Amino acid sequence: MSSVASQVILHPNVSKSLKVLGTNLGRDKLYRAVQYFARFLAWYLVSRGYKVQGARWNALKSHLALARKLMRLGKPIEHLQAALRAAQIAAEPGEQITTICRQLGYFGYLTYDTLVWANAIKFFNFKPSTAEKVSKNANRLWLAGILFSITHGLLKAGRLANDVRKLQNAHLTEKGQDVDRDAKLGNLYNARDATRHQFIIDLLDVWIPASNLGFTNLNDGVLGIFGLITSLMAFRQQWLAVNGK
Repeated sequence: MSSVASQVILHPNVSKSLKVLGTNLGRDKLYRAVQYFARFLAWYLVSRGYKVQGARWNALKSHLALARKLMRLGKPIEHLQAALRAAQIAAEPGEQITTICRQLGYFGYLTYDTLVWANAIKFFNFKPSTAEKVSKNANRLWLAGILFSITHGLLKAGRLANDVRKLQNAHLTEKGQDVDRDAKLGNLYNARDATRHQFIIDLLDVWIPASNLGFTNLNDGVLGIFGLITSLMAFRQQWLAVNGK
């Protein structure tokens, strides 16, 4: 019995999971996945008349959302630093501008989101109208950050496609150039895959703040599925970053 328990507890995948969950990003993406699954399931149960069971999952969704806001305290500064670093490096103008705007959007979003958390735990006591304005500003900035991220992805994807085409059509005249070209192509392919991965996440996530602001009328079931998919995609990305491919 102890041998079986040891094999389970000390299994390599368990150790890898602990490494991922030992990072703030890993825990956040896992909590987010559960949060959006709970959002979907609450909608599904309530829509079929199971209000008591739906309320249980809705409560889980709300508490996880609040917990994630606490975990993100201080994160606005990370995005502000990223914006400043992006402004200091040489890059394609369009990509540089959209990167800076994206990071500033996320900085503003998470700053307002901190106020939403502070009001939720009664550290601040905003008037209902003020609380609504703070929440709307958070969602506006979140939406702006994602839209700039989508624009950045389109610009970067276009540049990478051109770079790949140029390398593939280049005429090699010296020995060893083919090896160098293959290495460069490999780096471009990796960058392209990462850009596409983030682009898919952004295309799904953009509907969440858009719906919160009333620009679309997608129900919680659809938004829950979108959030679950992007959370699992981001969690897998963090898994590979921590444990290697």
